[in-house]
Amino acid sequence: MGMDNSIELAVSSVLKNPILSVLREINISKILIHSNFIKRGIGFAPFQIILHFIYMLVMNKRQSAFVKQSSDAYGKDTYYRFVKDTRYNWRKLLMLTSMALIRKIKSLQKNSDHRILIIDDTVEPKRGKQIEGSCKSIYNNKEHRTINGINIVSLNYTDTHSTFQLDFSLRLNDSRRREIADFTNVLHHKSNAHKRRIEGLDGKNIIALDMVKRALNQGIESDYLLVDSWYAKPDFIHKASELGMPVIARIANNVRIWNFKGEHKTLDSLHNSLKSERRIYTGHYGKIYYTYFDAIVEHAKLGKVKLVFLRTHKELIIFISTHLVLSGEEIIDIYKKRWNIEQGYKDLREYFGLGREENRLYEALIARITLSMFTYNLLTYINRIKHEPQTLGQLFRDLECELEALAISMQLFLQILTNIANIGDNLKTNKELQQIVAVIGAYTKKELGFMCES
Repeated sequence: MGMDNSIELAVSSVLKNPILSVLREINISKILIHSNFIKRGIGFAPFQIILHFIYMLVMNKRQSAFVKQSSDAYGKDTYYRFVKDTRYNWRKLLMLTSMALIRKIKSLQKNSDHRILIIDDTVEPKRGKQIEGSCKSIYNNKEHRTINGINIVSLNYTDTHSTFQLDFSLRLNDSRRREIADFTNVLHHKSNAHKRRIEGLDGKNIIALDMVKRALNQGIESDYLLVDSWYAKPDFIHKASELGMPVIARIANNVRIWNFKGEHKTLDSLHNSLKSERRIYTGHYGKIYYTYFDAIVEHAKLGKVKLVFLRTHKELIIFISTHLVLSGEEIIDIYKKRWNIEQGYKDLREYFGLGREENRLYEALIARITLSMFTYNLLTYINRIKHEPQTLGQLFRDLECELEALAISMQLFLQILTNIANIGDNLKTNKELQQIVAVIGAYTKKELGFMCES
């Protein structure tokens, strides 16, 4: 075995870079080609630039700091040009990589694990008046008031143990700061980027159903679709059921939305008429204790559905399921998994740069949000295949330390070897040491993807 091969074997056995390993496992090069990430003429390969962005997010560095502190970083204009390029199909990249990761964890899933799609939306504050896609008046549930920002409608997949971001769209309401016609980039009306702009003008229910359709058409397998009370309206549930997706949702106690067949048409009257007839069960969610009962009722548009009336010490909560064979307890337990998407938003903001996109162009916002979700999915998968899964935040910190320790350790090791080679005691030995330094440097960059520095 030659020296080059020996060193390559030694470096690959010592340098364990899980991020690069996972990207190779899912055949990221093929996915990039399918998503139109093709190098055209001069410039850097899209894979390398995406890898840089992943390292920026995992190492928790802003783009400007990354460029200054890494000798292998590209110029700042390279990253800005990349994220605003209108030729790339960011939606396809996120969907295909998510599907590849989900397929790889399929063998880890148990028969009792429910595979669930979750629709929800979140609001990210944006103060800049020229930020494309931002709106002036969006209600923020977290702050309980309207704010200026962008409204992200997203689709998640969870099997209880792991959650993956599948798709998202930026919803543009009537208070949008800039009209689509005034956006900076001029696009062909048949391009994917232009279609992505136009879809934001649709209502959130339409956007959500379109995302579910795309996921199912791509081959995502799911048992249930979970939505909150904002989406849970008869028309939405009916259309989702037509797609073959059983729906479990919390519904609003609103007489203008929900009217059932029979003597008792409203949710309040149904609850009052049934609570004395049905067996009352008890349960708890954390420190919240509740009682509940379920009943099958008939709706004019949906036909027979199962309702679960859950009473806490504060309020009456009502769930609906189009899958009648589920018990009330199963419906409640499945709906609890909708919390996964809320935890996902929290992790995306805290660890993966969501809301800190540093760009006002619509296409750049789409690119940076996609990269945040893509990196989130990678770490979710790495966490799942570890023998002792931990919280995503702890894994994030561990990977951040690992990447920086790898870079610093190899940099110091190469510097030591270089100093030894420059002593000049023995010319023949020095040449061999210099050759070893060069080979180790080359294979180190190969294993790391690039030589990132702290």
